Order: sequence, then structure tokens, then C-alpha cells
Amino acid sequence: MISKLPDVGTTIFTVMSSLAVTHQAINLSQGFPDYDCSDELKAMVNEAMQQGHNQYAPMPGLMPLRAAIAEKISRLYRQSISPDTEITITPGGTYAIFTAIATCIRPGDEVIIFEPAYDSYIPNVLVNGGTPVLIPLSFPGYRINWNDVRAKITPRTKMIMLNTPHNPTGSILQENDIRELEKLVEEFNLLVLSDEVYEHLIFDGAQHHSILRYPAIYRNSFVTFSFGKVFHNTGWKMGYCVAPEHLMKEYRKVHQYLCFSVNTPTQYGLARFLETPSHYLELPAFYQQKRDYFLELMKDTRFTPLASEGSYFQLMKYDRISDEGDKDFAVRMTKDFGVAVIPVSAFYRDGKDDHVIRFCFAKKQATLEQAAAKLRLI
Repeated sequence: MISKLPDVGTTIFTVMSSLAVTHQAINLSQGFPDYDCSDELKAMVNEAMQQGHNQYAPMPGLMPLRAAIAEKISRLYRQSISPDTEITITPGGTYAIFTAIATCIRPGDEVIIFEPAYDSYIPNVLVNGGTPVLIPLSFPGYRINWNDVRAKITPRTKMIMLNTPHNPTGSILQENDIRELEKLVEEFNLLVLSDEVYEHLIFDGAQHHSILRYPAIYRNSFVTFSFGKVFHNTGWKMGYCVAPEHLMKEYRKVHQYLCFSVNTPTQYGLARFLETPSHYLELPAFYQQKRDYFLELMKDTRFTPLASEGSYFQLMKYDRISDEGDKDFAVRMTKDFGVAVIPVSAFYRDGKDDHVIRFCFAKKQATLEQAAAKLRLI
């Protein structure tokens, strides 16, 4: 058989997590918490199971959950979204992204992707016959150069993919980015796929510029989210996609043949959990405290932090320590010093190496302290 993804192997996340286990290292590589999710939320899901909600949910998702999401969008972004026609519940954010691409990308279509990029984006485009058009974010601030974007648009350009807050860099879209994006969407009738799984992880009082805030862009957009990322239960694989009715109608045609419906009792639990807005409104402060504590611990090391404006990732330069490539340095950190991280070059198709590594700070305070103690020895 001829592979549809001949250049794809095991992800760097699997490689580094496996290496962490082998060497009993503290795993600050893969993006998941080492603390549990809410006992209240677990009780709500368990209660739904005990009440017999264990059969197929409706294909778009339970209406109570979709209604709760629409209410949340209205509260946060002052937009009216129809829970009936504009929201679909999905088994995770990555699935939501793939389904949006499968819905509209055909062989020959070009998709603009900014690098460093989350590892599923490029394979998702390739497996659907599209052509990734890769544009590097400016280093070290990881901002979009919109002149570069305009220069890359051709008659075959179908979609621009965005990620804010951004994985792996922690950068966020600014107001000027929205203005420039709006111009291009209108001029070239482009689709937008906005990955906003870290929507509540925004720091220092900044605003999350969700595409849901901007009707002129939203009418051409798919916007994807993850419950797992924000409610500390990545293993549940629960997410959703929001899109205008004309796009969501096509999205659901694909969705119904990929998974049809999503875990029923978990949807009931999440619908109830969202009734209390503090469960998500308190998340920025919760994660900023972790970011700030980690940065304070790292002051006594030879690592140099880059700005983290959102997400639960912190990039660090290690130029005061070594001139090794980032993959070699990350492996040596894991084997010799007992802390696993992700080399940022893994997020570039050509392996661009700025000698930067990614730490995940979604960890218990004790975990961060233990890791910092080891990192001071490097």
C-alpha cells in the first residue's frame, strides 16, 4: 500500500513521554496536567451514568450542552449563536479540526498554516489532498507578518488556519491581527479555521480575540474548542466546533460518518458544570499563577524565558547553556537531568531550530519545584 502520509512517524510528544518513563524523568513535555479534574464534574458525569444516560446522544450533541455553550459564548463574546444549527459536540479539539478540514478541503486547495504549528495541522491537510502553505511566525515574538500572508495567497488558497492562544509559543492574536485577517477574508473570500482550545488561558489582563467576536470573519469560519484542555481532563476527549449554519450543515455531513455522536454521560455532566460560569472564568488566574510561579522558580537557572501570553506552555532559550540542536538538548535533559521537554523544531516541517524548548507548566506546585531543582543543575 502507498502511504498517504509517507513522511509521518511517531509524534514528538509520544517520543519524549516514552523517554521520560524510561529515564524516570519529570514530564514537562506533553500538554496535560498531573492533577485531577473537578470532583464536582466527575460526580455529575457519574450521576448521569447512574441515571441511565448511556446510549447514543443526538448526532450534533445534547441540546442542554449546546445551549450552555451558546450561553457561554454570549456572556464572553457578546454574540448570539444558535445551539441548534451552529454548534456540534466532538470527541476532542483535534477531531474538531480534522473534521473542519475534511469538510471543505479538496485536492489542490491551499491552506495557509503558521509555524511553529501544532502537529496535526499539516497531516490533516495532506490526508485530505490539500497543500499546506507554511509561513513562519516572526521570532522571538512569534507574530504574524501579514505582508507575507498576502504574498502567499493564490487563486488556490482556500483557508487560513489560526491558533490563539498558540501552541507551542504561548502568543496570542492582537487587535491588528484581526483587522488584517478581516481584510483578507473579505478580499479573497477565504475560509478560516481557528483553533481556540486554550481560550480561557489568557494572562496579564489581555483579551482573547476569539473569531466568535467578529461577525465579518465568523461567517466564513470554523472555530474549535476543547473541554479537556480547560477542565483538566484531556483523557475524556471532549470538544466542540462552532460555525455559521451554512458551514455547520456541511460539517455535520462529515461528522455523522466519522463518529456520529459523542460520549453521552459526559455531555450531561458538562452541561450542568457550565451552569456555573466561575468554573471557566477563574481559569486565567489559576493558570497565570502557575506560569508566574514556574518563572520565579526558573530565575535561578540559565534558561531564558520568552513571553507566554496564554496557553499552559512556556518557551525557554538555552543559549547560555549549550549550542546543541534542540532535539539533542531535549534528549540529554531527559536522560542526564531528569526533566522531559519538547524541542520547538518539532513544530516546523523543515525542523527550523532556534534553540528553544517548550515546558508545560500545567503541573502541581511540587512537580514544578522538583523540576526546577533539577534544572538548576544544568
